[in-house]
Amino acid sequence: MSETIVPQTRAAAPAAAPRNLTPYESVLDTIGWTPLIRLRRVTDGARTPVYGKAEFFNPGGSVKDRIGLAIIEAAEREGRLKPGGVIVEGTSGNTGVGLAIAAALKGYRCIFTMPDKMSQEKVRLLKAFGAEVIITPTAVPPDHPDNYVQVAKRIVAETPGAILADQFYNPVNPEAHYRTTGPELWEQTGGRITHLVGSAGTGGTISGAGKYLKERNPAIRVIAGDPEGSMLAPYFRTGEKVETHPYKVEGIGNDKLPSTLWLDVIDEYHTLTDREAFHMARRLTREEGLFVGGSSGLIVALAARLARQLDDPDALIVAILPDTGERYLSKIYNDEWMRENRLLEPERLTAGDMIERKDGGAPPLVAVTPETLVREALALITAHDISQLPVLEGHVCVGSLSEGTLMARVIEDPSTLDRPVATLMDEPFPVVDADVDLPRLARYLTRQNPAVLVRREGRIVGIVTRYDMVRYLV
Repeated sequence: MSETIVPQTRAAAPAAAPRNLTPYESVLDTIGWTPLIRLRRVTDGARTPVYGKAEFFNPGGSVKDRIGLAIIEAAEREGRLKPGGVIVEGTSGNTGVGLAIAAALKGYRCIFTMPDKMSQEKVRLLKAFGAEVIITPTAVPPDHPDNYVQVAKRIVAETPGAILADQFYNPVNPEAHYRTTGPELWEQTGGRITHLVGSAGTGGTISGAGKYLKERNPAIRVIAGDPEGSMLAPYFRTGEKVETHPYKVEGIGNDKLPSTLWLDVIDEYHTLTDREAFHMARRLTREEGLFVGGSSGLIVALAARLARQLDDPDALIVAILPDTGERYLSKIYNDEWMRENRLLEPERLTAGDMIERKDGGAPPLVAVTPETLVREALALITAHDISQLPVLEGHVCVGSLSEGTLMARVIEDPSTLDRPVATLMDEPFPVVDADVDLPRLARYLTRQNPAVLVRREGRIVGIVTRYDMVRYLV
């Protein structure tokens, strides 16, 4: 990719791209064409550029403004929604706001059901637009009569003139993003986008925008993030529905598979924790000046990880920033709430985590047997750019090899190359279980001992060296 996006500076913006030059007929005309903003600090020096699609610039503060208006207008065209009608929806809050804004201008009444894990800011905001809000329990299965979607369906059946917006199964949802979000991203990047990173609650944004972008360039990769506890990422990877458990991130993840999520558009699906999501959301606010919610944090945490892995200045990653942090002042941006939910304390990393986080390109474990020739051992060290090599018999470490010591002995006596490593190996490396925490692991990495082997369920699965530990700490 020979060209790069030239971001507007504050001084250049008015002359280069004046905004809002003419009046609008209504606030609905301001939906869409949200800005694309370069993320520089939270990517921690990655060479791959990452841009955030700032959907909180929509009048209702979220990406859901796009589908709120589209769903209402489609229902009007189909004759299902008539003057004086009622719009009902089960919502995490943002879709309700998008619907409520359009309903306020068009004269419709709104009734919304919400799980009780949602923030009070969202409830108050919906009521500010004149909507009726009914709170339902979070910890119930999707087919339970008290589930927020089931309660919404029951209200529609009992209310004359009511329609269900049905964001999880309404094809208007992804189609709205196919018509608006996708084309905006293509034009804003000049067609240079290589990766779209998003998440799915209904799946409409990543499905619709991703489908449009892939039609323009099939090489574009669509990468999705999912909260730990949701069933979407596990289902994508295995094709099996797994049992879900509660998580704190709002508006993304699911305990069911919506028809508005087009899995064939998505190339990869990754699972991230509440901690990763919330800490990145707070970083975006404090380091980039972008006041966003937890879903944005999860998406950008994934995008930043991808940027480091790609290490390609010619790639271009776009991360969706779904909503504003104003919806989460009582949660993510409340230190007391974060502490109560054990999300503010330093992360407890283990030896197993260190193995999973190694990204140097070598396999988690490169080892030899006592019978391996020194020549072959040196070839492995060179091929994988490693300095420590355990000597294993089955799942037992019986010795170790160090690059420096091995080379010195070969220089002294070249015939050493054709001897088995058992003739010159050093003491075996210590072995620890995968759940050993980092402070205990660090005590094994002494001046005399350069590496530790990690064991899981009786099998040695990886190695942590002094270099790995220092690299993590730095």
